[in-house]
Amino acid sequence: MLSVVREYEVPVTLFIYPSAISNASYAMTWGQLDSLHRTGLFDIQSHSYWHPNFAIERRRLSPTAYRTFVTMQLLKSRTVLRDNLGVQADLIAWPFGVYDDELLATARECGYIAGFTIDRDLVTSDARVMALPRFLVTDNASETTFASMLPPGEQP
Repeated sequence: MLSVVREYEVPVTLFIYPSAISNASYAMTWGQLDSLHRTGLFDIQSHSYWHPNFAIERRRLSPTAYRTFVTMQLLKSRTVLRDNLGVQADLIAWPFGVYDDELLATARECGYIAGFTIDRDLVTSDARVMALPRFLVTDNASETTFASMLPPGEQP
């Protein structure tokens, strides 16, 4: 992907959960992320600290413990990204697309200015800034998948 991004100068935002970086076999290393970030074409943002399912955690924890857990996930991600890459992550992609009004408010309190869901839709002027829809793109995305992301009338 890097060669295509460089050739066409396409900006990319990577939403990272830092606990996996340099730890999980499927994840990049801090060095690889830093190299991408230094190209100026890759923006590194938050996906929480370890990608929990907040709906499950809400059921599992007491209200006070849940609030502490959410705050830790949101703040620790920002801190680790800042300490390792020098980035000021202020965007969050909600893990598993799970969000609610309390999570949105807590994210704002933790310094996030916008959030992204996996609600498959186009962003409109009346969208909530902490719950902006986005399209989940996976390895099996096809030309048809990308065409479906275009506004009506702009599809090939």
